[in-house]
Amino acid sequence: QVQLVESGGGLVQPGGSLRLSCAASGSIGGIFGMGWYRQAPGKQRELVALVLSTGTTDYADSVKGRFTVSRDNAKNTVYLEMNNLKPEDTADYYCNLRSSPTTMYWGRGTQVTVSS
Repeated sequence: QVQLVESGGGLVQPGGSLRLSCAASGSIGGIFGMGWYRQAPGKQRELVALVLSTGTTDYADSVKGRFTVSRDNAKNTVYLEMNNLKPEDTADYYCNLRSSPTTMYWGRGTQVTVSS
């Protein structure tokens, strides 16, 4: 089993910043990629950012230029640096680990609220 534990969510004002962390443990094996998804109330879960084992990154258009995903391979940890946060970024953010292109594991989520 793979366990993913997120941290770093919270309440922040528009224009503020947050940094999310996700540490993976357990029977990890190989990692194809790690990243973050989010789900706002009444909406489907969507990809926010992903970093593959090759170093290639992918971002949702809505966060490009504001969010940065990075990974510490030695610690099996993925980070999401979020800057210039907007109210529409409010959602539950879920850590995602892919051991293959089609096999994924999920964290329990951390809440991010952007509000004045």
